[in-house]
Amino acid sequence: MAAASSQWELPPELCCRPMAFVALTGLDVIYNAVHRAIWDAFCANRRADRVPISFKCLPGDHEYPKCRTKRTSYEWYIPKGILKTGWMNKHLNLVPALVVLFYELDWDDPQWKEKQSECATKVEIVRTSLQGRNTKVAVVLIQKKTPLPPGEDLVASERAATLCNSCDLSGKSLFVLPHTDHLVGYIIRLENAFYEHAQTYYYTEIRRVKSHKEFLNKTTHQLLFVRHQFKIAFFSELKQDTQNALKYYRTAYSLIHELRAHETNILEIKTMAGFISYKICRLCFQHNTPLDSIAQFRKHIDLCKKKIGSAELAFEHSAWMSKQFQSFGELFDEAIKLGLTAIQTQNPGFYYQQAACYSQERKLQAQQLCQAGVNYPAPDPLATPTGGLDFYGQRAWRQGHQSIDPPDSEKEKTGIQALQSKERDVPHSELIIALLSNAVAQFKKYKCPRMKSHLMVQMGEEYYHAKDYTKALKLLDYVMCDYRTERWWALLTSILTTALRCAYLMANVKDYITYSMELLGRASTLHEDQKLRIEQNLLRVLKNELPEAEPECDGGCAAASLWSDRMSLSGSNHFSVEVQDYVPFIQCKARFQSPSFHVDQPIRLQVFLRADCPHPVSLNKLQVSLSNQEYNRWCVVESSGQDNMCLSPGATRCFHFSFVAKTEDVGKKVEMTGIEVMLGSASGGRCVFMSWRGAGGDAASSHEALQASRSSRRRGGRGMEASRQEEPDWDALSIQHTTMVISRVPKVSVVLSHQPPALTNEMYRISITVQSQEEGVARDVKLTAGLKPGQDANLSQTTNVTLSPTKVCDDTDPALLPDIPLGDLQPGDKVERCVYVRCVSTGPRVFLFHVAYSINTTVEGQNIDCKCHKDETVAIETVVPFEVSAKFVSTKFEPLDRVVADIPFLLMTDLLSSSPWPLLLSTSSLQLITMTPTTPQMTSQLQQVVLQTGECGSECFSLQCPPVDNDNNTVGAGQYLVSWRRQSSSPDSPLVQTAVTLPHVLVETIPLYVHADLPSLGRVRESLAVCYHLQNRTSLVQEVEMAVEPSDAFMFSGLKQVRLRILPGSEQDMLYNFYPLMAGYQTLPQLSISLPRCPQTNTHTLRRFLPQRIFIKPQGHQADEDSIAAA
Repeated sequence: MAAASSQWELPPELCCRPMAFVALTGLDVIYNAVHRAIWDAFCANRRADRVPISFKCLPGDHEYPKCRTKRTSYEWYIPKGILKTGWMNKHLNLVPALVVLFYELDWDDPQWKEKQSECATKVEIVRTSLQGRNTKVAVVLIQKKTPLPPGEDLVASERAATLCNSCDLSGKSLFVLPHTDHLVGYIIRLENAFYEHAQTYYYTEIRRVKSHKEFLNKTTHQLLFVRHQFKIAFFSELKQDTQNALKYYRTAYSLIHELRAHETNILEIKTMAGFISYKICRLCFQHNTPLDSIAQFRKHIDLCKKKIGSAELAFEHSAWMSKQFQSFGELFDEAIKLGLTAIQTQNPGFYYQQAACYSQERKLQAQQLCQAGVNYPAPDPLATPTGGLDFYGQRAWRQGHQSIDPPDSEKEKTGIQALQSKERDVPHSELIIALLSNAVAQFKKYKCPRMKSHLMVQMGEEYYHAKDYTKALKLLDYVMCDYRTERWWALLTSILTTALRCAYLMANVKDYITYSMELLGRASTLHEDQKLRIEQNLLRVLKNELPEAEPECDGGCAAASLWSDRMSLSGSNHFSVEVQDYVPFIQCKARFQSPSFHVDQPIRLQVFLRADCPHPVSLNKLQVSLSNQEYNRWCVVESSGQDNMCLSPGATRCFHFSFVAKTEDVGKKVEMTGIEVMLGSASGGRCVFMSWRGAGGDAASSHEALQASRSSRRRGGRGMEASRQEEPDWDALSIQHTTMVISRVPKVSVVLSHQPPALTNEMYRISITVQSQEEGVARDVKLTAGLKPGQDANLSQTTNVTLSPTKVCDDTDPALLPDIPLGDLQPGDKVERCVYVRCVSTGPRVFLFHVAYSINTTVEGQNIDCKCHKDETVAIETVVPFEVSAKFVSTKFEPLDRVVADIPFLLMTDLLSSSPWPLLLSTSSLQLITMTPTTPQMTSQLQQVVLQTGECGSECFSLQCPPVDNDNNTVGAGQYLVSWRRQSSSPDSPLVQTAVTLPHVLVETIPLYVHADLPSLGRVRESLAVCYHLQNRTSLVQEVEMAVEPSDAFMFSGLKQVRLRILPGSEQDMLYNFYPLMAGYQTLPQLSISLPRCPQTNTHTLRRFLPQRIFIKPQGHQADEDSIAAA
């Protein structure tokens, strides 16, 4: 196998990256630590930025390949081949471009003369072993000391010149290597120098090969033209001149196709063409020109695919073509790993796939050409004295032969026979599978699922041919899922046929039954006679009999033996096949007849079965599994032995099941978890349980249902009446795998009575009347009333419900009252309950009234205790009953933004009803904090007042405020309390007390309080007595400057301007007589008051306590006065 496959493998020296070969001698890497460190610095951990050199450590007396005598003329020379098999390896690993001699010698060594001679001798030995070669020689002196800069050490310069003379070296070939801490740095500098010498060597070799061209002629030296161009290109690669290397490889490729091809040399031409094309493609990828590489490969294939050669060895051409595609695929993949970007339509997978195709072709040709039973010829025509070929691509029995006709026809015949014998031993399937596996990995990487599936099918078939049936089934099973999903029925049938053969040859009973079931199904494209044969085989297996051999199966006898052993085993003959993901020959659909059933109704379900096989099939058992396993015993049907469970081909059979739900399943789903059909007999043979998950269906049913719905929409319902009397349309049948068990329909009425909207904080009364319409006694009737769950969380905190009509709810009362007992209700009886709801906040609320009870009923002869309930909901809006506004005014009813300490003022409240219902205001009061009333007892002015919608009730309170000591001089007035209820509510219903927070007010203190006593009105030309009271409210003696300003409407008598002192806490009175001159509302003479000790207090501040105007009556008769008084 290794020899047969290695014939087509590319030589490793062709595939590797050519690097300059430098031999290092004089290093004892085993026993000398310094030498070992030097060698490691050259070879270990070479980074990509170091020069491309291949180093080898060789002994000083190493024998290098001998150089042949240089040819001076090619006149009579006939080449025996294009390229010798060892030439590339020789220049990569055997013939160095530079030999470097390492020698330990310091410039001040005491034995300088002796060591100089020893060094020269060693150099001479190296030169002798390289005699005839252009290989360069260099010497590196290993020294212990760091050398001085050039020109400073005269001794070193002198001795270096002497050493170069004795060793016959140029100054550029002598180097010094100090063994210090910076060894790697010195090594890298040495490498660069070695690289320059190596490039010089390869440049010389290129010129040497080029010089042969003038001696060649196109008649007899065509092979040499190709050989020389290849060598120049290879040397250019060693020189790292890849651009020129590519140019010469292209020239060599053109020249090789100019050679005259015949059967004796066509293999050599193809082999060398493949080598050169590989080099061209590799360099194009290296130069980042992938399109050039692909174009070259396509050109190469187009030129060579017709060069088949001997018809008896046609498999060799297929093997060669396969290797070309495989090699290019590997190059492509390697370039991608180095950063090249590939796409779906151009990736290495296509080349691996084509390589696999040629390997399959090779396999077929080998089966046709390589006859079994032919002995390998002796002596071996493929044996050579050296164990290998001299030239690439030649035959072992006629090496070096270049004429058209073979030299010995008998040898040619035995050679071909030997090649055919070796080809018989080649594991073709393994080669094909490896290539297909590489292609699958690439198509998976580039997201080409269909290509991946196609190649996996081919891999499965190859495993089948290789008789590895387990792996074949594993691959085919994986691919079948994709083909079922995409409905490639013809491809699926072909794959199933191969899988059935594998199962037969393995005597795998379960797989054989599974694949047979699917091949009998509607997705199979087999002919009826083929389906009939498969069905008969399936029935034989179910009867524990041997099936007939599958057509086109090798190894039928071994398979029959396996089946016989399988039949004789006493193991389990029960098989379970889950067919949900297949397309079996029995279709199944199940449905509940309704999406929901009341608990007092039987749950009914239907199971539809349909057979797609050629002949009727008998079932032994049908069972439906439900989520509640206690119902399963009601959903089983077994055959009674009289064909009552026989399925006719293409006909739909319906099975009905029913059962009574349990009361504890109310509100739960009942789900079909599986359907199971049993084929065969559990007693005499084998039985197979076909199981479906859920309510049936298979891999193709969902698409068929979609197509049926589209076609029914196109028909628009025509013909429905005609089809109702016939069997149901299978495609139109829908699957309903779940149903809901719901409670029995309640036969009670729930009537709500209330007066919306609700008012904030009131005890809102809702009356519930429950009346039974049942035929029996409704037992244990319970009412749940209150806020419906699931609303805003804030609503549950601001809503309280109670049954007590005499007390107001508080925060301890819940938002929902559960299970209020109402007792038992006889038929026709009714009961009434009232609940009271308190809503603290405004807005809409939904209230729930849930009536639950129990009643005995009979369902299909079973007595069950049903729990029934009825829900009523009502949305109630909560509104504010009234709005309260409060304001502070002076005793003159002027608005105040601030009050003066200890000075009376008025608080006025307005209560505006916004309720749609009349409100009864029971009483109102003030709850003061700091302020005090000026009257001994405050009574409510709204007591027992009824307000209609939009009406307003007002009150007025006289208050005064003491001085305050806080920083901002503001005080809270307190609360205004109002007790009220709806006028329509009962007299004993609790009152609702609403507290309204009064506004804060600014309190200020004044040093002097001035107020006046004067009559309510005056008369023209009659004296009017006015007394002004000045009260000192400070703890200091206040000086007061007071003046009366003149007025056009009055004359007055009294002190017009006065300055006085008022003691702390005392009061001073000032009397004036005003004499009115004009009638009507007249402005009184204004007082101007100033306090020198309190300059911040101005006249305007003090004036606001004084009256500004007075009504003056005109002079008239007594009758007029009486009439005015009466008015």
